[in-house]
Amino acid sequence: MFRHKTPRGSYECTVSGLRWLCERDVILKYHFRNWEPYSQLLKDMQYTQGGPLLDITMELGELEEVHLPHCFCLGTNPSLRNEMKILHVEEHGVSLEEVHEVTRFHAKILHPKFSAISLILRLLSWNVDVHCELMLYLTVKRETLIPRLYLFPSNPGQIQAVEQQEIKFQGSKRFPNTRPERSFKLNSYFRLNIPCSTSINPPRVHLIHRDTTPSFFRAVVKMTGIDIAMELFGDDETTAWKEIVPTGAVLGAGRPPERSLTCSTKLQLRSVRTEFVKRVSGPVLNELLDGLLQHTVINQEEMESVKVIAERAEKARDIIDMVLRKGTESCSRMINLLRDIDPYLWSMLQINSVGVPT
Repeated sequence: MFRHKTPRGSYECTVSGLRWLCERDVILKYHFRNWEPYSQLLKDMQYTQGGPLLDITMELGELEEVHLPHCFCLGTNPSLRNEMKILHVEEHGVSLEEVHEVTRFHAKILHPKFSAISLILRLLSWNVDVHCELMLYLTVKRETLIPRLYLFPSNPGQIQAVEQQEIKFQGSKRFPNTRPERSFKLNSYFRLNIPCSTSINPPRVHLIHRDTTPSFFRAVVKMTGIDIAMELFGDDETTAWKEIVPTGAVLGAGRPPERSLTCSTKLQLRSVRTEFVKRVSGPVLNELLDGLLQHTVINQEEMESVKVIAERAEKARDIIDMVLRKGTESCSRMINLLRDIDPYLWSMLQINSVGVPT
């Protein structure tokens, strides 16, 4: 459950992707709903889900605008805008509402009335490209590595479902993999190749919207001390995504190789800026912001200015550049926070910090 009290202004929830505009103080709360009870209804209507199903309630005031997140890639097919509708799930059925405006990642509604609500798309064909998420989790059992790679259309509700499922796997750690560089075709199939694996199941994953937890590849890899290469192939056997998992990140053991302490933490952080922006995940960025605020590296105004940035990479650039401008001690704080929040990424970047005052 999310609950926000906001004064006049524009805001975005960095977890759900929901944006809103209000002219006066408001209090709103919302949570993700499961699509499963409505999946058959959508099929009968010849629609498909386009984002999370959000149950939104206003405790105080009204919103001027709300922007619902969606996964559709409009660059390859701008006409999709004409087939989008807003679905309202109400006590006695469902209703559809026209979309006021569609942007790259959101659909805008003016003066919204709330229930369980989401964006849906009328399926005239399967010629639909979607922005996707790839989430890689690793579990080490003695000399064996078990990677689990989730592939699904971008949906904050599904990200949360994956995170909740992975809690059940003892020793599971998320690896900060790179994101796909392009959109993928909905309803297509993908296969995963790991040359040193002894098994990968299932052989292919179907890219469709799931009502519950997304599908994933599960591999078994014998650890040999060599970095592990992963490559995802589409229907046409072209490479859709690739990643190298360093052995050090898999083991997560010990400190990264020490850099000379004469090299300041500011120089260290600047030297890994590109890799940090490329690999850091959205949830880690949010935790970093909270930690930087708690340690007074940034102030509330600076935090809010970054939180409204929708693009993950742009947000990462803003955070690291803001800290770099503040000097060596602030850089040490950020490195220490990153070590605590995401040991895998910290180890991969091979940065270390000297002590800072508490």
